[in-house]
Parts: sequence; structure tokens; C-alpha cells
Amino acid sequence: MRAWAREMARRHPGVLRIGYFGSYARGDWGVGSDLDIVAVVEHTDRPFHHRTRDWDTESLPVPVDLLVYTAEEWARLTAPGGGMEGPAREMVWVYPPGRRKRTGTSTSAARSIAAEA
Repeated sequence: MRAWAREMARRHPGVLRIGYFGSYARGDWGVGSDLDIVAVVEHTDRPFHHRTRDWDTESLPVPVDLLVYTAEEWARLTAPGGGMEGPAREMVWVYPPGRRKRTGTSTSAARSIAAEA
């Protein structure tokens, strides 16, 4: 996952963060589990449902569910009432290097990413 994230950041220069949540982040994955990945980018003109087309997930050894959000969208979604507070709390960031710890709260994660944008 870390090597894949570095490669995707190289291919997509506007990447701010890449991380995963769900069963792999919690450590309770099993047969049939997919890897839930979030990529946060500075900006994109592409509609949400078209954003993953240029992201190659075939090199990852498990099925992947990839979500690509702008920093503004991620901040809005992880704010209280935004709908992604739970996933934000369990998020394990693997890019940029050194962000391997889980985020403390969804609000602090949103503020941090919005500040980087």
C-alpha cells in the first residue's frame, strides 16, 4: 500500500494524502474484504464518479474501493454531520511519508488537510 501510494502521488502531482480505512485499518479484515482507500487531492475538474479512472489499483493484492476527494470536499465530509466522521477517525494515512498514525478526530483531520490545500 505504501509503495502504491508513493507511485500514485508521483503520477498525480496534486495528491495531498492517501490513506485507508475500514476493516484493514481496524485489523478485522477477512476473506473477501476490500481495501478502502481515500486519496485527497488539491483540486480536480472531474466529476466524482470519473476521478478514479486514472488510478491503477491492479497492482494491489486485494480488491480496492478507491475514493478521490478534493481537500475542500474531504474537510466538509469529515466535519460533524458530514457523513465520513467514522471513516476519518479510523483512517491510516500512508502518504505523505510520516503520516502513518491514525487521525485523532475528524475535525482535526479536516482542518489539517484544508490548511495544506
